Amino acid sequence: MLRLHVISAIFKRNFWSYFSGIIGYLFIVVFVMVGGLLAFNEQFFTNNLANLDQLNGRFPQLLLFLVPAITMSVWSEEKKLGTDELLFTLPVSDLEVLIAKYLGVAAVYTVALGFSLAHAVVLQYIGNPDWGLIATTYLGYWLAGCALLSCGMVASYLTNSATVAFVLGAIVCAGPVFIGDLGHLVGLDTLCEGLSIAEQFRPFGMGIVPMGGIFYFVSLTVFMLYINLVLIGYRHWSDGNKGQFMSGQFVVRSLSLLAMLVSANVVLANVSFKQDMTSEGLYSVTSTTRQLLSEVKEERPVTIQAFVSRDVPREFVPVKTTLLGLLGQYQQFGGKKITTRVVTIDAFSPEADQAKQAGIEPRKVQSERGGRTQLDDVFLGAVINCGANEVVVPFFDVAIPAEYELTRSVRTVAKEQRRVVGILETDAKIGGGFDMSSFRSQPEWRIVTELKKQYTVENVSPASPIDAAKYDVLIAVLPSSLGNNEMTNFVEYVKTGKPVLIFDDPLPATNPGLAPRQPKPKPGGGGPFGGQAPAEPKADGGKATSLVNLLQIQWNFDEVVWDDQVRVLHPEYADIVRPEMVAISQRLKLRPGQKEVRAFSQESAITSGLQEVLLFFAGTIRPRENSKYKFEPLMRTTTESGLISWNKLTRPGFFGGGVEIVDNPPRVLDDIAHVVAAEIKSNPDSEQKLNVVYVADTDMIADWFFTVRDKKLYGLDLDNVTFVLNAVDALVGDEAYIPLRKRRAKHRTLVQVERQTSEFIANRSKEQENANTEAEKAMENAKARLKAEVEKVKNDDSLDDLAKMQLIALAQENESRRLLVEEANIEQEKEKKVEAVKIKTEREIRAIEQGYSLRAVLLPPIPAIVLGLIVWFSRMKNEQKDIAPSRRRNSGA
Repeated sequence: MLRLHVISAIFKRNFWSYFSGIIGYLFIVVFVMVGGLLAFNEQFFTNNLANLDQLNGRFPQLLLFLVPAITMSVWSEEKKLGTDELLFTLPVSDLEVLIAKYLGVAAVYTVALGFSLAHAVVLQYIGNPDWGLIATTYLGYWLAGCALLSCGMVASYLTNSATVAFVLGAIVCAGPVFIGDLGHLVGLDTLCEGLSIAEQFRPFGMGIVPMGGIFYFVSLTVFMLYINLVLIGYRHWSDGNKGQFMSGQFVVRSLSLLAMLVSANVVLANVSFKQDMTSEGLYSVTSTTRQLLSEVKEERPVTIQAFVSRDVPREFVPVKTTLLGLLGQYQQFGGKKITTRVVTIDAFSPEADQAKQAGIEPRKVQSERGGRTQLDDVFLGAVINCGANEVVVPFFDVAIPAEYELTRSVRTVAKEQRRVVGILETDAKIGGGFDMSSFRSQPEWRIVTELKKQYTVENVSPASPIDAAKYDVLIAVLPSSLGNNEMTNFVEYVKTGKPVLIFDDPLPATNPGLAPRQPKPKPGGGGPFGGQAPAEPKADGGKATSLVNLLQIQWNFDEVVWDDQVRVLHPEYADIVRPEMVAISQRLKLRPGQKEVRAFSQESAITSGLQEVLLFFAGTIRPRENSKYKFEPLMRTTTESGLISWNKLTRPGFFGGGVEIVDNPPRVLDDIAHVVAAEIKSNPDSEQKLNVVYVADTDMIADWFFTVRDKKLYGLDLDNVTFVLNAVDALVGDEAYIPLRKRRAKHRTLVQVERQTSEFIANRSKEQENANTEAEKAMENAKARLKAEVEKVKNDDSLDDLAKMQLIALAQENESRRLLVEEANIEQEKEKKVEAVKIKTEREIRAIEQGYSLRAVLLPPIPAIVLGLIVWFSRMKNEQKDIAPSRRRNSGA
């Protein structure tokens, strides 16, 4: 039976003895200061995340200094002074002494860790930290330190020298700290990494509390305390005939306990519970993912291999962090059915070659640091396998939820058969293939590539009747370009009631020549030898009359909708956008007196939760009177909109070829919220079945929107791609991925640093713009000189026409040479100015970051220094008080 008063007495003696001298405070000061150096380094500001990731990566190594410093005297000083024999002759048990001493060093470590909470205060000052993440991080710090304290106590018991105990403690603690690196050298990566402090601590540093991790630290503590207890008890049985026998027995017991604890940890690693404590739920998988993972069959297990660069540019740090956190959740909820593996890649390493062989190519990402622009090769992809099925995610981009990519890939490879999506062959040629009008092979659009990650995608020819039983959904882009026979076959397919997704457009911005008002492209572009094959006429003259009649909608093939909301939402681009670029947004900014309109239908799974979609020169649709079908608007403009006819918006191109778009056509406000996309369905009791999603714009699925989505270009966070994928899923009848696409997790950043550096960045943009303006003016002046020289010759009446022509040619030649030289000089001068501005801005930003870093390193140790000085002066005062006045140095004797 343990006696608490005995444990308390020994605990207090050990705890207060550590803080009775200045050395204990000195170790704490060094610990906090080094922690600040590691936490707030240059990479911390590069990542721009309000967390302690930089400290987390080196914290186990930092413990190799602090833990031996705390434990080195716990036994060695007792032995050196001979008080250990006195201690063990008291009426106390070995276990009581051991527990009291362990609690003593654990309390000292807790105090040291408490002083390091100043790092969290610094984070709060310069950023907006997630306190759930900070709490779990410090829980991990505490558990890891407490586990290593038991190792340090073993080392301290082996010697009577505190210095030797410090060295031995560092060596013993290095075992669980570096066992993962050792396993990598001997080819036992998986086993040894699971037994390492760093690997078990990693989830805590991400805001996740794993039961397996807690059990690991407790197991390590229990085992090393048991070794401590065996060493303490050695004096009881070392003498006599049974000493050797007892030694062997305790070795067997220790090994048995170690085997039991390792086995328990291996078991718990597969079934352990993990709790995401981040306020944003960054690493919590949704119920949808859990359900889909539960559907994976045990006889068809899935393997996820993630290939991740050790260091990534700032914009990809949240993506990397989220990906690594989610993989642990997939392992947990998938159990034996899901196996995850993370390969960390350094430049030019064998792991980089392994990633390339698996189909993961590095992306060259441009980043700026120190005024220099550099290209970094970044690996951030995954390979998902299930038997012979494989899906490669080449790169996890900023705007695409990692959970969506992972879950979709897992489910796709686990399925024995995929749904089939048909791509109708039209003049848009989104499926790629050979273009007879240009005699060139065209790549498929990225929307097709994206669909192939989830579905089996096939091109469908409308030249013959379409098999209604073959396709789960049919996508038709620009059906107005179909010929008469092709349109008939397509309309007959729509009549079957099979799901159809239609995109049509009065003016495709990606290729205005494909507009319904334009004739079909001539096969062979006039022929390779100048012959021209006759162009096939479009069905109904491009009006798609038979199709819109079937759908019972009104679609004017020569009217474009406009809405000035894009300039209101994005004033920074007000000078370069035009109202025909229609922004459908959930965050409408209404003018006084403007009617509020629901931009997205919240009743439809396709559009609920969307934020913003951008359309280029879109059309509009509305149901006809007495329509027998259900017409559900999915996207609408605001009431500050109107329609422009084709004749007012366009004009013939040069030499009568193609069309040109008028810069500022007359626009008339009609106060109508125009529908640009709708779901059209037949009633359950209707004889004519219909299941169509109709979108009056083809540009919304152009490759440009994928580029914008992937990199969040121009500060835009658009849902064009999400809308299309949601529409396909909804038509197929599989809406499992729709909630995942809408998820927008947000990491906390260094808002104070951003606020201060944003001013410098804004000034840099202005100065760069001024440099460009000055360069343009200089070029205009140079051109003006050339023009003036020519005009001077023209106006010289003393010269005949032939002489004028010769002098003009000579002047033009001379001035052209001068112009080329001046142009090169002007461009060079501009580049110098731009580069100087970049360097100046980076220096200013670096000065701010270094100022914060310096404060983060120097300020946190101050409380420990002050407390240490107070204790030191108090101790000196007490010592002086106990000395007779006649023996003091300053007594004046």
